[in-house]
Amino acid sequence: MGKPKILIARKLPPAVENRLCRDYDVVLNPADRIYSRDELLGALEGKDGLIVTPSEKLDAAMIAALPDTVRIIATFSVGYDHIDIPAARKKGLVVTNTPRVLDDATADIAMLLLLAAARRAHEGEALVRADEWRGWHTQMLLGVHVTGKRLGIYGMGRIGQAMARRARGFDMEVHYHNRRPSAEAEALGARYHDSLESLLKVSDFLSIHCPSTDETRNSIDARRLALMPEGAVLVNTARGDIVDDDALISALRSGHLFAAGLDVFRGEPAIDPRYRELKNVFLLPHLGSATVETRDAMGYTCCDNLDAFFAGRACPNDLTGRVAGE
Repeated sequence: MGKPKILIARKLPPAVENRLCRDYDVVLNPADRIYSRDELLGALEGKDGLIVTPSEKLDAAMIAALPDTVRIIATFSVGYDHIDIPAARKKGLVVTNTPRVLDDATADIAMLLLLAAARRAHEGEALVRADEWRGWHTQMLLGVHVTGKRLGIYGMGRIGQAMARRARGFDMEVHYHNRRPSAEAEALGARYHDSLESLLKVSDFLSIHCPSTDETRNSIDARRLALMPEGAVLVNTARGDIVDDDALISALRSGHLFAAGLDVFRGEPAIDPRYRELKNVFLLPHLGSATVETRDAMGYTCCDNLDAFFAGRACPNDLTGRVAGE
C-alpha cells in the first residue's frame, strides 16, 4: 500500500512540511491561498486526511459533503470552534487539535497585551516614531499600575494557568471563573468564583482564556462589563466572539474601561473598524502562538496525531472521542 494522501490547506512551517512530505503523499499550498468551499472539496477527492487551520470553516454541511475517503481532520490550532465536532463524529471522522504546546506563547502575548494596554505603550511608541516627543513631563501618557492589582482570569485551563503564573511575578491577586474549581489554580493561590459576575466585580484586569462555545459567545456584554471596576483593563487572547464589540467599544469610549488589549477579533481579519479609532486599545493580529518554536511544535503535534491514526493507534488529541459527552 502507498502512503496515506494528505491535503494541507495552508502553508505550514518548513520543518513541519518536510516531515509530512517524508511520511505522507501530500498536497501542499505554497501560495498560502485560502481555499473556497468548492475548491477544498475538489482538492480532497481521493485524500485520506486533511490538515486545516482556523481559516477553514468546516460546518455541518461542509462536513457532510467531504469525500468518503477522508477519515481524519487535524487542525493546526488548539481551538476547534471552526469545526462542527458532532457532525464530524456522526460522519465517523476523527478530529484532532494541538493542545499544550502553545500555552506559554499565548500567555506571553496576554501579559504583553495587559502591560501595553495599561501603560499606553502603542501611544508612546507612535509618539517617538512620529518625532512628536518633546521631552519628559509629569503628566505624559499616564497609565495604570499593574503590580499588586487584582487579575480576573475567565477560563482557567492550561493557558489561564500559565497566565496566573506570570501574574504572580507582578504580585497580582489572581481570581478566576471556570466551570468548576481547579486544583492547579488553587495551588497557584488563585481564588475561585462560581459565577462570571462575581469574578468581574473584582477584576481590575480581566484576561479571557475560555473557549468559544454557545455558552461563552457574547458573554462579555454591556451588563457584565458594567460590573467591572471603573478604570479596569480587558485583555482577550481567546476568541473574538466572546466579547460583544458594541459593548466593549462603548465602555472604552465612556472611560468605564481604561483600556483593552486585543489579539483576537470577531470576523478577523475584517475587524470592527471602530477599534482602529480608539487610542485606548492595543491591537495585535492574532499573534498568540506566533513563535518559531511554538508553530513548529503545533505542526509536529498534527503529525503525531496523523501518525497514530494511520498506525491504528488512538490519537493523542482526539476531539471526537474526548468530547463525546457534548
